[in-house]
Amino acid sequence: MRGRLRWMACASLLALLFLCPVWELWLAPLQPGGTWLAAKGVPLLFIAVGIFRGRRYTYQVASLVALLYLLEGSVRVASDRGLTQQLAGLETLLALVFFFSVAFYARLSAPGRQKTDSSAAP
Repeated sequence: MRGRLRWMACASLLALLFLCPVWELWLAPLQPGGTWLAAKGVPLLFIAVGIFRGRRYTYQVASLVALLYLLEGSVRVASDRGLTQQLAGLETLLALVFFFSVAFYARLSAPGRQKTDSSAAP
């Protein structure tokens, strides 16, 4: 189960890392040529290494970072129209997948939930 959650977290993180600059620079920029909003994926770069390595603390922090993307996507789904609204819906979906996968991975990888040889029945 933890392997599947880790795979989902990595896949949704990569998708968000790809979506952010592509959306704001080429697909539906706020201004022609793009804006600094394309850099909204930078916080994801800071947590990417820890996510790929399976570090529990990074997964805990990432659950909070994912909420920023969920919030931005939700606001833009409600306020924008056309392609921007569809991309915001995709961002919301990816942020939800990322949030739940990192949150459940962090929960399942807690030290109290680890199976040890000393707790196994003889």
